[in-house]
Amino acid sequence: MKVEELKVGENIQYTGEFVIMRDAAQKKLTQFQACPINLEGKIIFYAGPAKKPDDCPIGAIGPTTSARMDKYLEMLFKLGVKATVGKGGRSDLVRDLCKDYKSIYCITPSGCAAGLSKKVIEHKILMFEELQSEAIQKILVKDFPLIVAINSQGHTIWD
Repeated sequence: MKVEELKVGENIQYTGEFVIMRDAAQKKLTQFQACPINLEGKIIFYAGPAKKPDDCPIGAIGPTTSARMDKYLEMLFKLGVKATVGKGGRSDLVRDLCKDYKSIYCITPSGCAAGLSKKVIEHKILMFEELQSEAIQKILVKDFPLIVAINSQGHTIWD
């Protein structure tokens, strides 16, 4: 996915990797002098998956409110993150950071976590297992629905 070419409001059926990370894990990352995980070129999905059924790679997984992650975004972009995914609006700071770092913010449908879990084909906990659903995790997805909410020029669907 070439983020610089994506337009505000563009619908994407994304196939690839997400790193799941919420505010508790991001806060823990700030305690390290060097990041213990490679985030170069990664897409961060703000989510907290539910307990997985025995016959599925993951439980229900939907986006969480992104605004409370705003204070950690520049750290993520400095570590090479190319996009974030969640739900809801973001601050003017995020708009500026997306423009400065040529990155994007996408939203995905909320309220349909069970359906989104069907798009996950692989799941692995990477770090901070003690945080349970807020651990840093990796998922592989197929045809995961995204909408570009802030593009790499800082334009938003809310303009």
